[in-house]
Amino acid sequence: MILIQCIGNRYGGDDGFGPAVFDQLQQMELPENVQVTEHWGEGTELMQHWTAADHVILVDAARSASPPGTLHRFDAIEAPIPADLCIHSTHRFGVAEAVELARALGQLPPRLTLIAVEGRDFAPGDELSEPVAAAIEAVLDAILEETAPA
Repeated sequence: MILIQCIGNRYGGDDGFGPAVFDQLQQMELPENVQVTEHWGEGTELMQHWTAADHVILVDAARSASPPGTLHRFDAIEAPIPADLCIHSTHRFGVAEAVELARALGQLPPRLTLIAVEGRDFAPGDELSEPVAAAIEAVLDAILEETAPA
């Protein structure tokens, strides 16, 4: 099973990126073995869902020195999430911490892909900034690539 976890807060500006992708995925025809969920980003809760999955795809907003709208895509099995990439979270124990705890405990799924888009504005509100909204299509393409039958 492929699990896509779209992470974020719909009312946190660009932190609503994951939920916006979730909404688009709900309108698409995906392979039967793909499950899509919306999640608020608390790390231990995320980890609980990974045990039944062969491949987990995490979709979230990020903050780094990259321009807003930049697509970041990482194989989190191959290497830790780069330290200079802050996956946006309102929690102290968020996505990056969950990945590294699961790694330390030997509980990572066989495949774990992080797809994050650089945010610009995380202030309260339900609108995505223009560069983040424009990145949704590229993320959907990346997800379709990840979920395509081998």
